[in-house]
Amino acid sequence: MHIPPFFKRKSWQYFFVGTVLGGIIAYLIFIFMYGVMYEELLEENTSLKSELTDVQKQNKALLDRNEDLEKPSFIEEIDIQITNPKELKLDKLLNHQLVDLMKEELDSILGKPIQHISESDDLLIATIENKTYTIHDFTYTFEVKKLIVARRLKIQVKAELEK
Repeated sequence: MHIPPFFKRKSWQYFFVGTVLGGIIAYLIFIFMYGVMYEELLEENTSLKSELTDVQKQNKALLDRNEDLEKPSFIEEIDIQITNPKELKLDKLLNHQLVDLMKEELDSILGKPIQHISESDDLLIATIENKTYTIHDFTYTFEVKKLIVARRLKIQVKAELEK
């Protein structure tokens, strides 16, 4: 049996080259779409984990608060915002990780009376500013720009990349 030599004809050569190039382009498009989808899912997963830990900490603080009703008011939630993520080119995932690291550092003030925290706000600021946070071989320090002590502790920080 003899296989016809289609590979010698120009039209078949164009067809085979087009098929190979089309397959390569389709594979590259598939990899790109998969990467974008995976990045979005990873970002969503990180934000949901962060939100879940915040809700669990808030729930614990509220349960502790119910045990001691004679105390005036308590810190129920910590809200940290980085004011300059675009200057340092922080993506959303890295931003979430840095905020989570700072929240872990300040975890002990959840459920504490607002009066005690407002009296020691300098200590709270020093705690944030004197700590360095390392993620992916980059070390970040923070400078507190705004601190609001209420039931929801709001902190605005400016991030700086250490060299």
